[in-house]
Amino acid sequence: MNTLPTKLYSAASVAFLDQIAINDCGIPGYTLMRRAGQAVLDVLLAHYADAKTILVLCGAGNNAGDGYVLARLAQAHGLDVRVVSMIDPDKLRGDARQAWQHWQEIGETVPYQKEFTADADVIIDALLGTGLTREVQGEWKALIKTVNQSGIPVISVDIPSGLNADTGAISGAAINANQTVTFIGLKKGMFTGSGKACCGEVSFDDLGLPAEVYESVEPDAELLFHSSQWALPPRRHDIHKGKNGHVLIVGGNYGMPGSVILAARAALRSGAGLVSVVTRNEHINAVVAACPECMVHGSANGEINPELFEKADYIAVGCGLGNDAWAQRLLYLVLDSTIPLVVDADALNLMAARDHLSLTEECVITPHPGEASRCLNVRKRDIQYDRFQAAQILRQKCNAHVVLKGSGTIIQHNGRPQVCAFGNPAMATAGMGDVLTGMIASLAAQQIVMAGDISHAVVAAVCLHARAGDMAACGDDRGLMATDVIEYIRAAARFREE
Repeated sequence: MNTLPTKLYSAASVAFLDQIAINDCGIPGYTLMRRAGQAVLDVLLAHYADAKTILVLCGAGNNAGDGYVLARLAQAHGLDVRVVSMIDPDKLRGDARQAWQHWQEIGETVPYQKEFTADADVIIDALLGTGLTREVQGEWKALIKTVNQSGIPVISVDIPSGLNADTGAISGAAINANQTVTFIGLKKGMFTGSGKACCGEVSFDDLGLPAEVYESVEPDAELLFHSSQWALPPRRHDIHKGKNGHVLIVGGNYGMPGSVILAARAALRSGAGLVSVVTRNEHINAVVAACPECMVHGSANGEINPELFEKADYIAVGCGLGNDAWAQRLLYLVLDSTIPLVVDADALNLMAARDHLSLTEECVITPHPGEASRCLNVRKRDIQYDRFQAAQILRQKCNAHVVLKGSGTIIQHNGRPQVCAFGNPAMATAGMGDVLTGMIASLAAQQIVMAGDISHAVVAAVCLHARAGDMAACGDDRGLMATDVIEYIRAAARFREE
């Protein structure tokens, strides 16, 4: 097994890689299938060494073929193997048929029955592969539901059945796997939307494809997984705060001073030299008390001292901004300035309501699916149905960098999208987006002072935010607060894979 690569592919691209290996490199398809079965067996033995009984669920096509190969290998290893097929195996063709015939020499295939009950130490999911193009229904859906309710550990072959390999959306129903063993290329849908929840721990095997095969096909996306992709450069010893960027944070309407406090603290923890906050007069004392390192300016009627625009390198707007007249005046003052922005939350909603989303290349928008749906005037489920497409359309509409938040946050610049591999369910709590906004503004301001492209700053902020969240959560899936994440930003920046 290899560590996870950073290249992500569509299902069609992986199929093309497979055909290049077979047709141009002379690797027989059944050889690849045998290697896939062995890769699954390796994961089974590594994670479930005490398992005695294995239930292999086979569907149609090469995914079923992988399952039959695994069944034969597992039985040869001494495991008690039961195989259940959703179709008449005699209808299989090509390599999958050969795999079934080899299994039939030593074992039995039982047809699926409506009264089916899952009973095994481990279930192997080889039902539906990456070629799924329609909703899972009928007996297939009933079987998936039975497996998910069984409580038995599941290993999915290549991809959890029912998960769309390109979008990360569930097609009617999907297996919730504990382990997924995927081959040849990582499928981009496995790492965003419902992908992370369905896949569990992902293992990858290239099945021995030569390096030149991969040179023939461009990846469709990039997985942000290695610290080298977001590492921050070391600072010179003679640096001073004026060279580390000045961030201006605008927001904190009545009842919401915490939003700008979180953004300001996150900006400072991310290395900003100076942070100024514009908020309601009534919130000045609260912000100063919570973050004495920042400079706080009151705004009674939505005004901003012009000198703040002259000093700021980057602006964060939207954190606790609200939607009243005060908020609208502040937003349009910021939009009329020539300073690049990160636009979040209420600011995005106000801009979407007026269909005023045109920004510049140095700006960033950070919508969650609900805000994205308002920006594109579609349903939230449409955003989640294809997050990659949504991020691309947002990019075209606003001309700015897009950070589509959620499980498997997607970053869309020009070119191929990037997907953050980190983050956890405990981060689904109030204030987490404010922390990310402060971090993006901070790193972008530092990058602008150094006359650099902010693309790397956006990637670094997203990855460090998610990585800090993982460190703070310590494996728990609830109870995390946004303030906890701020305290792990520096540790996340020091993190390097061994």
